[in-house]
Amino acid sequence: MESGGGTMAANGDVSKDSGHERLNQLGYKQELKRDLSVVSNFAFSFAIISVLTGVTTLYNTGLKFGGPVSIVYGWLIAGCFTMVVGLSMAEICSSYPTSGGLYYWSAMLAGPKWAPFASWLTGWFNIVGQWAVTTSIDFSLATLIQVMILLSTGGKNNDGYEASKYVVICFHGGILLLHAIINSLPIWYLSFFGQLAAAWNFVGVFVLMILIPLVATERASAKFVFTHFNTDNGDGVNNKLYIFVLGLLMSQYTLTGYDASAHMTEETKSADINGPKGIISSIGISIIVGWGYILGITFAVTNIPSLLDENNDAGGYAIAEVFYLAFKSRYGTGVGGIICLGVVAVAIFFCGMSSVTSNSRMAYAFSRDGAMPFSPFWHKVNKHEVPINAVWLSALISFCMALTSLGSLVAFNAMVSIATIGLYIAYALPIFFRVTLARKSFIPGPFNLGRYGILVGWIAVLWVAIISVLFSLPVAYPISNETLNYTPVAVGGLLIITVFAWIFSARHWFKGPISNIDA
Repeated sequence: MESGGGTMAANGDVSKDSGHERLNQLGYKQELKRDLSVVSNFAFSFAIISVLTGVTTLYNTGLKFGGPVSIVYGWLIAGCFTMVVGLSMAEICSSYPTSGGLYYWSAMLAGPKWAPFASWLTGWFNIVGQWAVTTSIDFSLATLIQVMILLSTGGKNNDGYEASKYVVICFHGGILLLHAIINSLPIWYLSFFGQLAAAWNFVGVFVLMILIPLVATERASAKFVFTHFNTDNGDGVNNKLYIFVLGLLMSQYTLTGYDASAHMTEETKSADINGPKGIISSIGISIIVGWGYILGITFAVTNIPSLLDENNDAGGYAIAEVFYLAFKSRYGTGVGGIICLGVVAVAIFFCGMSSVTSNSRMAYAFSRDGAMPFSPFWHKVNKHEVPINAVWLSALISFCMALTSLGSLVAFNAMVSIATIGLYIAYALPIFFRVTLARKSFIPGPFNLGRYGILVGWIAVLWVAIISVLFSLPVAYPISNETLNYTPVAVGGLLIITVFAWIFSARHWFKGPISNIDA
């Protein structure tokens, strides 16, 4: 693997920055403030991946489908293949360091004939996937707040307060409002919050992975953690391989969002080097600390059916029950466990904040090229060089997506499924064009995979194809309206709408990325 590249000139002149020069070569003028270091770029992706968010939110799924074996080994499997996807994305990012990220890459790699359609398809999968990610992150925080209130008022078995779905959606709206306000601040504030978020996630993982099993009066054996396979899911799924596959969702859902490093490249110094570094380092460090968090929590698991029981004190929220019982069993009160949940809640808050940042940069770039309705409005930046309208658009759409939870959790889960599959399809499209149409024409940037680029790219594309099928499989039998996995419906619906919009309208006016260097 090779890397190198320019840095800022000694006098700080942004025009001497290698990322700025490359942006000009790609046909764009510098409109956003290029003030982020490689640490800040990494921090945004690391905060969005946020192992505290993803693992905590979907730990129930991992316990239910396979238990410790699925959680512990599934994380490593998903992590390895995620790193392969990340390496391919980092190589392309080094060559094309723009806020548009994936959709711009697809346009450049698909060739003149296919560029408009390739960028259109990739862009809409990327931006809708990002909105779905923000929706799921902030909704999971709203749900965790509800669980913390429930436990603080006595728990489900002691008449604790259970917030209604309308209260939860109000929590969700309030969280999004705070995220929009924070993202309206100048970039140096966001840089600070981003680095704080990364530090909070990093330190929080180590504190919880050590503290929870240490406090718990009953701990699982190493044999249980590394060899126990839970087949008792209550959903009629009996095949062990099938169960293990369904348990992978926790890991793969968590390891998403690292395209944020690409979307922040127009605000990152030496972005042709630091953007790729942000992608790779955020994945690598997340895999390591995430596995530690998973092991630490799983050593405090002794009774899986009890943790998943909707009638336990936490209402069936497994990790909340683990934290609560660990402290209650030792000290007679679960207050310490609720405080630990607060540590996770802050991490999820930062995760959602960084997700809105990434969303807004994608919307800014996509509208810069005229791909969105009312594009000139979403493309505007304020006096602090922040795409303010795109920020509030991202928050509003994420709130509207969450409203589906009021009608049906099945509909909401279908919406959220786009967060994993939709986003990974957007990741795979430019990689696919890189290894096919641009196999011989791709000009690598200073960070590249050399002769292994094609092989790594094909592995990445095949992995995304596999998980797209696996996560579309039924999760319960017999299949009914309540148990049907609506993932293929949601993702297929997005594909149909995007393609039809192209055929009947966009192909007549959308030409792909448009240079504004002379604007």
